[in-house]
Order: sequence, then structure tokens, then C-alpha cells
Amino acid sequence: MKKILKVFGIIILLVVVIAIITFLVLKNKYEQSLTPVNSESNSEDIIVEIAQGMSTSQIADLLQEKHVIKSATMFKVYIKLNNVGSFQAGKYEFENGKDDVSSVCKKMVNGDVYDETVKITFVEGKTIKDYAKVIAEKTNNTEEDVLDLVNSEEYIDSLIEKYWFITDEVKNDEIYYSLEGYLLPDTYTFENADVTTEEIFNVILNYMDKYLSEYKDEIDESGLTVHEILSLASVVEQEGKTDEARRGIAGVFFNRLDSGMSLGSDVTTYYAFGLDMAKDELTAKQLNTENPYNTRGPNMEGKLPVGPICSPSKSAIYAVLNPENTDCYYFVADKDGNVYFSKTYTEHQSVIDELKSEGLWYEY
Repeated sequence: MKKILKVFGIIILLVVVIAIITFLVLKNKYEQSLTPVNSESNSEDIIVEIAQGMSTSQIADLLQEKHVIKSATMFKVYIKLNNVGSFQAGKYEFENGKDDVSSVCKKMVNGDVYDETVKITFVEGKTIKDYAKVIAEKTNNTEEDVLDLVNSEEYIDSLIEKYWFITDEVKNDEIYYSLEGYLLPDTYTFENADVTTEEIFNVILNYMDKYLSEYKDEIDESGLTVHEILSLASVVEQEGKTDEARRGIAGVFFNRLDSGMSLGSDVTTYYAFGLDMAKDELTAKQLNTENPYNTRGPNMEGKLPVGPICSPSKSAIYAVLNPENTDCYYFVADKDGNVYFSKTYTEHQSVIDELKSEGLWYEY
């Protein structure tokens, strides 16, 4: 009898040990299943759409299939053990391989759905080509999509018909990009990355329409077309960095135009030859080459560039519509962006010499 009891005791002990080991194994497996799939992952984030009416089991299977969680079974166990509330339908974004089960559940219970909206910031002083790059980075359009649309005669004709401020002037064969200067810089929000280039342009042009409409009286009184205003504003944008400087520069440019002088602006030469102001230095040949954009070149006396050289800011447009009343014909900026105005060329040259002597002259 004692022998039987001893054997029975050993069996019970073995059962208990096995049970404990099994429990510990399952506990470890369970806890491991709750950890991120791959905490070292650097892949793109995962978008999962939870449809209305999906069961917990279906959601668990979907999350496992998308590699958001390790185990659908353990996910359901976690939900029951922790009395997790119901999940809300919608699209969710999970950091690929780095969300544990707790954070996955919390996101879906709280309804922290994925924000698909796209914000695109168009910076003042940038060109259509720069904007094309930004659009390509933020949306599913390519740079080629953007530039092709800009060069579409049919599209440009539709805009001329739709907007009062866009005229046949933009169809000049010498203009590089018809909408250069017409896309008002700002931050715009779109529904998602599938937005088309045409939709993007429509939003921006509607905003430009609203802005320019506020200044119709000033535009009429200026004696310039909108195209000419934007062309001059784009040069002012590149030449001056502050509101005050821009109004002064606009005043100088109007004086030069009225007296039959050329604008003589280096920034137009850069645009004419597709150069980078931050890296390239202009050559004498480029400065003296005739080009409808190059106001440093021959036969540009009293003329504006054939079109805008960048997207001017509201500040630059305002400066052209409200130029400072000045008797100056020259200006120069130092390397810190400060602008100095002069009445005569002699005074102008004297300012340049002084800036050089003080180490304030801009060097490439």
C-alpha cells in the first residue's frame, strides 16, 4: 500500500511539474506574442482598414496577415483577459513591426484613425520646377506629370477661360513655363496622396484669384497687366527679403523702367540660364547674352522679363502695387541681406566699395 501511495505521489508531482512547465511555456509564448513583430524594422508603416461590422476574429486574422501582430489567437486571448472594448471601424496606421498588442488595441478602441490628408507647402521665391519636386514627394504624381500639365496648351486655354487674371500673355512662346509666378505660395491641404496635379493647381489658382481680387483697383491704377505685375513681383521677391526692402526695390525698378533703363537684375539672368544662385556664378557672356528673361542683357531697356522668374509672395506682389516713392535708381544688398539705395551710379559704386572693404560683399 505504501508503495502504491508513493507511486501515486510521484505521478501527482510529475503532473504538477508538467502543468507548471506547460503554464510557464504558454505564459512565455503568450507574453512573447504581445511584443512587437520586429522592433528593429525600418520598413514603411502599415495601413490596415477595419471595415464596419468586422468580428474580433476577422480583425485578429487581418492584423496577423498584415504583420501588425504575431498571433491572431493570442491577440484574442489578450482581448478577453483584459476586457478590451470594441474596435472602431476605419483606416489605421501602424509603425511597421514596432507596435505591441497593447498599443494596437488602444489605437483601435480610441478610433485613432489614419489621417490621409496631405499638406503641401509651396515656398515663396521657388520655381515651377521646384514645385514639381514637392508635389512628386508628397503625392502620387511625378515631376513629369506636373510639367506636362503646365505645358499643355489645352489646359492653359481652359484656365484663361476660367480665371480673369490669366490671359494670353502666358502663351508667349518665349515663356519657359506658362504658370510660373501664378501659384501663390502657401501651405495647402488635400484629401490624400491621390490628388491630381490639376486639382492641386485649381486649389492654388482659386486662392490666387481670391487674393488678387482684393487688389483690382490697385491693379487697374498701376497701368500694368497682372502678368506684368507678377513678373516684376517675382524679381522683387528674389532681390529683397523684407517688406520694407521690397517696396524700396519696387520703387527703384519703376524709376528705371520710366526712364528707359534696364532693370539690370542678376536674378533674371540666373533664371534665364537655369542657374542656381546658391552655387553658380554668372559669367560676363551670360550677363551680356540677349534673352527675354535676362534684364542684364542687350535690348532690355525699359522692359520687364517676358514672364515671372519664380512664385512671388504676397509681400512682393503688394510691394509692386504699393512701391515706395523714391528718387533712387540703384540698390545693392550685402551678404546679410541688408539693402542700400543710391540715387546715382557713383553713389552706388561707392556703397559697393565700402561693403567690400568691410567684408560685407557677397562672395560665392
